[in-house]
Amino acid sequence: MSNPLPIVVGGTIAIDNVKTPFADETNLLGGSAAYAALAASFSGVPVNLVGIVGKDFPAPHLAMLEGRGISLDGVERSTGDSFTWSGEYFNNMNERTTHRVGLNVLESWEVKVPASAASSAFVVLANMSPDNQLQMLAQCQGADRFVIADTMDLWIEIANERLHDVLKQLDLFVINDSEAREFTRTSNLLQAGRQLLAKGPRHVVIKLGEYGAMLFSAEGGEEQFFRSHAYPIQELVDPTGAGDCFLGGLAGYLAAKGSTKPDFATLRQAVVYGSVVASFTCESFSTRGLEALDAAGLQTRLDHFRAVTVW
Repeated sequence: MSNPLPIVVGGTIAIDNVKTPFADETNLLGGSAAYAALAASFSGVPVNLVGIVGKDFPAPHLAMLEGRGISLDGVERSTGDSFTWSGEYFNNMNERTTHRVGLNVLESWEVKVPASAASSAFVVLANMSPDNQLQMLAQCQGADRFVIADTMDLWIEIANERLHDVLKQLDLFVINDSEAREFTRTSNLLQAGRQLLAKGPRHVVIKLGEYGAMLFSAEGGEEQFFRSHAYPIQELVDPTGAGDCFLGGLAGYLAAKGSTKPDFATLRQAVVYGSVVASFTCESFSTRGLEALDAAGLQTRLDHFRAVTVW
């Protein structure tokens, strides 16, 4: 019987305004850390959220997260306005346009990890600036830890050197396919995965959106590779936050196994688990799909995914 290990998740907590071909919704819960922390909570592990919100942040969003057992001790309340994102998806839901980004409280934010979370065994650096990721790493000084980080194209373009500093301290790096190609300057994702491993992390996951994910590992000098499909979704409503939920679901699975040194078989299962958790996000706006999810519903989908991918 494994002993679940605590997780600390740092990143953005946002107010999202999302328009799709089917609906237009405002004042939604968004942000990389909010999605990741909520997804991680389904594994039954202690989850600590680190971020910042403004005076205008909807209280029900924080109450929902706290109701899921997520500690908000690391969520700073500012007198400024919250980070906001407004975007639109079109008929091809893989493409979106950002209409407005309000950095607001993020402009001068410096990460502050509470003492209660600083020794967490799993450290999740959700999408935020490499400077913020490095600040968080400096404050998380657990003697035995597993560090996971995500990033985006913006940081590859404007903070490449500091992003490389982050990679040197990672156990697992998560990145999507277009970003992996941009970061490594190669169109071949197998080559991109190997090049990313050479930058420092022990393991790399390249997300492929609706087509799944690729896991690379060079643990012990032996290259290992795994390719997973994504769970087939019949009705795609809002893909916002799916990648963050994949990150959180994966981290939660690993923490629930009770070891900061997962073997490759466990990492494979974590990738599949993260993909299935993320699928619920895409079926409703914001976090509503996850808010309506229970353990039985998650297990049913995991069992179905296993059945349709065995050959």
